Amino acid sequence: MNRREDCADVLIIGGGAAGCYAALTLAEERPELSVLLVDKAGIERSGCLAAGVNALNAYITPGHTPEEYAAYAAQDAAGIARGDLLLTMSKRLNEVTRRMEMLGLVILKDADGRYAARGWRNLKINGENIKPLLAAAVRRAANVRVLEHVDIVDLLKAEDGRIAGAWGIDLRQDAVVYLRARAVLCATGGAAGLYRPNHPGAARHAMWYSPFNTGAGYAMGLRAGAEMTSFEMRFIALRCKDTIAPTGTLAQGVGAPQVNARGKRYQAAYGNTTSERLYAVVSENLAGRGPCFLATHGITEAQERSLERSYLNMAPAQTMRWRETGRGPRTADVEVEGTEPYIVGGHTASGYWVDTARQTTVPGLFAAGDVAGGCPQKYVTGAFAEGAYAAESAARYAASHPLPEPTENVAKVQVRVERLREQSSRPSLYDVDALEEAMQQVMDEDAGGISTAYRYTERQLGAAAQHIARLTRLSEDLRAADAYGLLKIYELRERLLVCRVLIAHQQARRETRWHCFAENLDHPKQDERFEKYVNSRLRDGRVEIILRDLVGEGERYEHTFRA
Repeated sequence: MNRREDCADVLIIGGGAAGCYAALTLAEERPELSVLLVDKAGIERSGCLAAGVNALNAYITPGHTPEEYAAYAAQDAAGIARGDLLLTMSKRLNEVTRRMEMLGLVILKDADGRYAARGWRNLKINGENIKPLLAAAVRRAANVRVLEHVDIVDLLKAEDGRIAGAWGIDLRQDAVVYLRARAVLCATGGAAGLYRPNHPGAARHAMWYSPFNTGAGYAMGLRAGAEMTSFEMRFIALRCKDTIAPTGTLAQGVGAPQVNARGKRYQAAYGNTTSERLYAVVSENLAGRGPCFLATHGITEAQERSLERSYLNMAPAQTMRWRETGRGPRTADVEVEGTEPYIVGGHTASGYWVDTARQTTVPGLFAAGDVAGGCPQKYVTGAFAEGAYAAESAARYAASHPLPEPTENVAKVQVRVERLREQSSRPSLYDVDALEEAMQQVMDEDAGGISTAYRYTERQLGAAAQHIARLTRLSEDLRAADAYGLLKIYELRERLLVCRVLIAHQQARRETRWHCFAENLDHPKQDERFEKYVNSRLRDGRVEIILRDLVGEGERYEHTFRA
């Protein structure tokens, strides 16, 4: 394999919403710094915004305050959230929204020229082109270079423990890429594909969350010694059946209530948090009152046309389904179902344990967006806000620290990679796809997937841990013929490590704080003893669980080593 070296003041890993906005922030506020943005795809259509979005779900509308939004998000998470992170994020939501409008994002207006709100914290947009707009602005930045089709595999560390850069694989040039930096900002997104999804087999990557988000950022951070938080607070989306399209557009856009097969509204009996809305559907189905629907039958023609346009901005499969079947939302209710679980810090609190500067517990490493924990209900604008905070903090760190020397040079990295290209003395009986499907089956059946109605027991979790350990050992025998083969091996290993840590978190939280998201049948109720953050880190190859006290109202948590 070839090899290539590069360096920058700030290295951004991941060109999704948070990564691109971080690059824009550095371009505007710190033009003297060199910035390298690396993405394993192309930034015009990478990350969770690849297909677009039809609303900004986090915005402070007139008459409301950032404190209200932070309180809402904390309540939805049953108190297991970082109030300091939520408040700092909320204070920046409107600023980043205005910035996106300046870049060309179409935010719909009412008759008085004000933003068209969808509820008290949402704005309607035409956002099919939101990612191309971001990418174009990044490419115009004089101090930002973009490196695409490069899969970052791992972080580089210096002797003093600081992050010194990262290395990865150039998927088009079949080369090892070795990148040094004064500060590294991780914005790789969450983890999908851990569980068997609604559509298994050849269609197992046809899912709600981006299938290319494999937990890479979590995995590289864990291997570098970073602390993680709240993996057990999984996110399971309530979505339109078969298309896995978002349901909020129906519920908020036309006020469609949830009804069961008998036409009865049932949500009030279960509560109205994010997890409870899913739990209501699961419970109604288990009780024999399913399937469940969003009751759209009878809406107006104008509302139907509006829904079709809205879904074309983010989930065109739903509009196509209505047109192909001839049964649009005006003539037929829309059936709903839950997805498989994901680990995603933009909706729940899973991710890196960070301080208000969005610095992780490893000096020189910052995190933003879905990969950063403690701050649920971020959505798109919250990812932008965190990208800005992390970029500003990374810039301060880079300006005050010299370029560190990694403990592992490019030659050693290349040797490690090329071993995966050599024929093993023990050829694997399995390929990546077979091991991935086996992993998804284990997680589905023993760690609370769709087939068990998202429920699990301690005994099942113990079995899951054993199976994931066995699959991890089998993955060590995999070999690759080319760069794409290497990518698939690394992605499988990332997912397996995240599964391992997730199971440890599920075992540690011996309660059911969130129905479906963490439904422990051995501990079916909330327990005040677990009003704590369940955190973890890898120590000598083992998952070490850390229980942290909650950060109280008005308090701020900061790392002691901040620059």
